Amino acid sequence: MVRIQDLSLAFNGQTLFEHLNLTLLPNEWVSLLGSSGVGKSTLLRLLAGIETQGVVQGKILFEPKIRIAWLPQKETLYPWLSIVDNVQLQAVLFGRKSAKTTEKAKMLLEKVGMAAHWHKPCSQLSGGQKQRVALARTLMQEADLILLDEPFSALDAISRHQLQDLAFELLEDKSVLLVTHDPQEALRLSQRIFVLRSPESHQTALSAVILPEGNAPRELHQANLWALQQQLLRELGGEQCKFAYLNRF
Repeated sequence: MVRIQDLSLAFNGQTLFEHLNLTLLPNEWVSLLGSSGVGKSTLLRLLAGIETQGVVQGKILFEPKIRIAWLPQKETLYPWLSIVDNVQLQAVLFGRKSAKTTEKAKMLLEKVGMAAHWHKPCSQLSGGQKQRVALARTLMQEADLILLDEPFSALDAISRHQLQDLAFELLEDKSVLLVTHDPQEALRLSQRIFVLRSPESHQTALSAVILPEGNAPRELHQANLWALQQQLLRELGGEQCKFAYLNRF
């Protein structure tokens, strides 16, 4: 579906990553972890076609007519618009809003558990509710490739768990690239996991692939996931990172 070949990116003379190779396949969740500033979010913006700065070398090859949707970490809802108009935002902005698009938006709001609130302005919503609406808007685009940039990181633990399950259920038939700082989130949801490395590490841009067993979303008490989490934590940066996550079990 998407093939990244020998991709390098630099800003102001500083190389974020180099010689990156990755293939994204249909019906698969891939998670990308890495330290702050290594270029994870920038890679998503490159794939979405909205990153115009920096010096890029290499190739990104897309399947013909592929449709891409991007769900960023930062809230992008319009607070003065109703929930249903935020879901059908593209139709609203380009003058294509109709009874058909409104009905489709309401149907998607029902899927994410927000049908009863469709008429409310987004300014009245909680953080978890806003992410549900953002997920519905992503589904409205009928994309083949979904780019998720830490969409659950600002939520409390219960809301995060619920939204992870909901997103996996609704995006199961999509190709999903998830950027996250949370090894547990990656292990719950993904078929393949990589760590993006800085050139300063003098290693390949991506770590060896980690392949969690079993069907997602997984329960984190599985013994094999504990071992994989330790592997990810070692890759991400050693003992300080490890102790921070050990306390979450």
